[in-house]
Amino acid sequence: MKNDKIKNQYRVNEQIRVREVRIVSEGGSTVMPIRQALDLARQQEADLVEISPNANPPVCRIIDYSKFLYQQKKRAKEMKAKQVKVEVKEIRFGPQTDEHDYQFKLKHAKEFLEDGNKVRAYVFFRGRSILFKEQGEVLLLRFANDLEEWGKVESMPSLEGKKMFLYLAPKKTGGSTKKSQQARDREKLKAGEGEAKEAGKQLAKPEMEEIDVDTPANGGLFANAKISADALKKLTETEGNED
Repeated sequence: MKNDKIKNQYRVNEQIRVREVRIVSEGGSTVMPIRQALDLARQQEADLVEISPNANPPVCRIIDYSKFLYQQKKRAKEMKAKQVKVEVKEIRFGPQTDEHDYQFKLKHAKEFLEDGNKVRAYVFFRGRSILFKEQGEVLLLRFANDLEEWGKVESMPSLEGKKMFLYLAPKKTGGSTKKSQQARDREKLKAGEGEAKEAGKQLAKPEMEEIDVDTPANGGLFANAKISADALKKLTETEGNED
């Protein structure tokens, strides 16, 4: 069916019924009567193919028709391969979405943007919750700010009926997401806090002297235990003699 569609798109040889045509080739273009153009095509053992019927006069090429169709199919296939299908993914919030639910949806939105899809986030106001529309706007603005590394805002939050929408488009970064200056600053701050925390642990840790517990000469724990046992034995013997 697709091949027939391309094939029926062009008129060939006697199907071209006009007085004159413009023949285009690598050497330039020439206007001539249709009969002369058909004779020229026969001499070259090729076909007269009308490629631009709306021009005045219509534009034609002298070429093998099967070869021409092959070129058109190949070009159409290449153009289709270059087209990127972009989907719009929806993220729904309530005006009082809790933090856990927010982080869960934020994670999915990051994945959608990394895959090259657009994100349409919205807050749905049910019944009297429309009174919290300012709260919904703050939520969407926070959402956009948390996704600034992955997407750009196409339109700010706007209320449409009972829904407030925010549209985000993926950032084009040549296959890798570039980190914003704000994100890099946050990472540096976290790294600095981690280093300070580790330094605090080292300062709080008491310096311990290495002791050989097995050597009595060093006053180790075993030596102390032996001395205590000898003293207890002597004390016992003394008490026995007094009795």
